[in-house]
Amino acid sequence: MRIKTFGVSEVNEYIKKLLSVDIILNNLQVEGEISNFKYHSSGHMYFSLKDDKSRLRCVMFKGQAKLLKFIPEDGMKVIIKGYISLYERDGQYQLYVQQMQPAGIGALYIAYEQLKKKLEQEGLFNEATKKPLPFLPQRIGVVTSPTGAALRDIISVINRRNSNVEIIIFPVLVQGIESKDQIAKAINYLNSNNYVDVIITGRGGGSIEELWAFNEEVVARSIYSSNIPIISAVGHETDFTISDFVADVRAATPSAAAELVIPSKKDLEYTIQSIEQRMIKATENTFIQQQNRIERIRKSNVFLKPYDQINQYKQQLDWLNSNLKREMEQSFNIKKEKYQGILKNLFGLSPKAVLNRGFNILKDEKDNFIVSVKGLSKGEHVNVILKDGVIKCLIEDVKKGGLKNDNKKE
Repeated sequence: MRIKTFGVSEVNEYIKKLLSVDIILNNLQVEGEISNFKYHSSGHMYFSLKDDKSRLRCVMFKGQAKLLKFIPEDGMKVIIKGYISLYERDGQYQLYVQQMQPAGIGALYIAYEQLKKKLEQEGLFNEATKKPLPFLPQRIGVVTSPTGAALRDIISVINRRNSNVEIIIFPVLVQGIESKDQIAKAINYLNSNNYVDVIITGRGGGSIEELWAFNEEVVARSIYSSNIPIISAVGHETDFTISDFVADVRAATPSAAAELVIPSKKDLEYTIQSIEQRMIKATENTFIQQQNRIERIRKSNVFLKPYDQINQYKQQLDWLNSNLKREMEQSFNIKKEKYQGILKNLFGLSPKAVLNRGFNILKDEKDNFIVSVKGLSKGEHVNVILKDGVIKCLIEDVKKGGLKNDNKKE
């Protein structure tokens, strides 16, 4: 029997045709763990699906991948729907993924947690960046469904609390594929026109699928980028969306948002009346206090005896003047006595005072004072100065000793 020879591409093409007509392999649901996950820049996803015994190559093209609510990761257990076919170039069969969902945990829950973690790390939930609500806004923007109960509740509560406020309604879809883009565009539009003072965005309660528009990244980033303060009012009190975390204020319900955004007119009137009464009372108290003060001043000695204080000052000036003179005289006398003592000492040290006490002064012929016998010799002339004249003398003899020798002789 003669065997036909095939080319490689012919074999691969034949195997591919066999796989394409297999009922099971064309509508397959497989559960396994993702490994070697790669998100290509083209938008396609490449990975393997494995269990404890074997591995299956998988590919999910961009058209199906962009419909996923979550981003697959290595180690994630998933359930995949798709079909088996052959990649002819490499001669390898692989699972072409059409749908994917997490095994055990919902895809929306995983997507919610992934986006929440991502935005929190970027700082979109930071309390420091949140803007305060205006105390008394003139225009309130509402981004929600025009037919939903949320809008009716918001309008009813605002009008009941303060009918002088203008409500600007920007109608959008709040669920469905187009809802996220409509909500984001509405917020951006209100910011670009800067027509309102505050924005309320939200809807009534529902399932996680129905509330999902407010878990979309494009909506979260438009809220974060808003220059106008935004209140997120999505669902019921137990419902939390990504928008709630990013918004400047989170309201449990649309009605609660309307309560937060505008103070009650009756409360304002009561507050104004209370402030007015306090101002009147404070003014009256101030007037009475000033009146009493004026009365005390009027009855004081300054007004009853205006010259009494002046006379006291005059008397004090007289006393100060007398005291100053006395102090000056005492100071002068002390300095005078001190000066006289110094003069007396100076006079006692002067040569004239010495001569008056009976002492003489000797000088040589050159008019130098002689205080010692050293340098004197017999036959020299000296001048003896007395208190009333000068005597010229001739030295007949010179003896040393002076007062010390005289004392020794005694």
